[in-house]
Amino acid sequence: MSDIHYPPIAVHPEQPKCFLFRGKPLVLVTATEHYGAVMNRPFRFERYLADAAAKGITLTRLFVLFRELQNPINPYSTCKPDSPDYLAPFCRTGPGVACDGQPVFDLEQWNPEFFTRLDRFLTLAAEYGIIVEITLLSNAYAPHIWALNPLHPANNLDGMPNIDWPDFMSRRHESLFTRQCAHVRKIVEATNRFDNIIYEICNEPGGLAAPGAPTLEEVNDWQMALAGLIRTTEAALPQQHLIAGQEAFAYTWPDESRRSGPDVFQFADQSFAALDFDVVNMHPLSNMVYRGEHYNLGAFMQGQLCLSRFRQYCLDLYPERKPLNLDEDNAASQYKDEFGWTIHRKRAWMALFCGAHYDVIDFSILNYCETGSPASQHGLRAWISYLARFIQSVDLVHAHPRPELLISHPEQTCGVVLAVDEQEYYLYLADARERYAADAGEPINGAVVLALPNGSFTVACYSPTTGEYSPALPISGCAATEIRLPTFKQDLVLRIKRG
Repeated sequence: MSDIHYPPIAVHPEQPKCFLFRGKPLVLVTATEHYGAVMNRPFRFERYLADAAAKGITLTRLFVLFRELQNPINPYSTCKPDSPDYLAPFCRTGPGVACDGQPVFDLEQWNPEFFTRLDRFLTLAAEYGIIVEITLLSNAYAPHIWALNPLHPANNLDGMPNIDWPDFMSRRHESLFTRQCAHVRKIVEATNRFDNIIYEICNEPGGLAAPGAPTLEEVNDWQMALAGLIRTTEAALPQQHLIAGQEAFAYTWPDESRRSGPDVFQFADQSFAALDFDVVNMHPLSNMVYRGEHYNLGAFMQGQLCLSRFRQYCLDLYPERKPLNLDEDNAASQYKDEFGWTIHRKRAWMALFCGAHYDVIDFSILNYCETGSPASQHGLRAWISYLARFIQSVDLVHAHPRPELLISHPEQTCGVVLAVDEQEYYLYLADARERYAADAGEPINGAVVLALPNGSFTVACYSPTTGEYSPALPISGCAATEIRLPTFKQDLVLRIKRG
């Protein structure tokens, strides 16, 4: 890391859709492990971070309290440590046994092993220039998952209230909220010196989980109280950091007369306009809502591409004056193969060309397999590397999505143009057919027509799966510039430069 001291990562002052980090514009893109790199004692994060840095990956996400149970869809991940290997910010002291069979916690005693490991992880990530989103708290989801939390009354010596799990995301219980504040304050104080971190208040906050459960307003009020705590705590510290988050999603449509299905509803309006977030995180799901419009971005882990709607969601949110981070795209992440990885490659390119940032979990990364499987190394991880390096070669400050410039394209494709003034144009074009289409993934031929300025340009093709360019060829720009495409499968990029 350079000896020059830079302030922490910030929203770029000239381009609010990207970041400024150590004097350079930055886009966040990653195929990340499942957020347990510090809490899971056997995980050798040194290997994980070295591989991420070698691939140009710019982001990793880190949970510091929440843990999950193994389940049939995804039985193993770093966020699901074996109970003896789970490291929490609090010491396990006993007497007595917690719900996971290990000694109960003393919430008055901070765990030196956890904070030493946290500091080592952040130090190494900083040396590599990788941004770490520190997720302070999380949705508790269900009674059996809430029972794993150190703040659950059965797991500590401190007399925490016996609550229904949805109440965790509210201020209904003063003693619990006081403990949450102590936890947040401690993490912020322990990590303030780092320039490569962003704080996220809560992973997947939700309201209206059941009759009598916290409302959306209560959950958002809880988040804003914690955001205020971070601001106040850092006001007395050397550095101030970005806060990321999302407004509460609804487990049921707030107005039952308008309920349109069984899925959760993730809203976006307040995240940009009203709530104290510097960065808006959204987890793409099948019922996203923005300004009354519903967007189906695919059911959780079901392998649905939904590329046209995904593109539209990113473009519709682009005018908002905060970065949009698609912070955990799990559309196909249970498929640890070319099928699932291709879906995420397409969505990652589309997100970045539409001015957003992108995170997918690589579930092939496990304890003792910290760089993923050999197949992932040659597939998803290589592909994200090519994307990361490509996007950092673009003039990010002056680049804007210009979908209107793509006049026509092969029927089975979906595309978007990223333009830098009138000097450079980047077209991402992908097969938008779903897996159940008989001809999905078959070779594509044809041409695109682009609205370019008059003048001389060169055009080269770039492969998202090999990271290689074709030779550049001369073309003449005009209001209807036709470019014949080479035969391709799945996706390709055109890079068009003036001169």
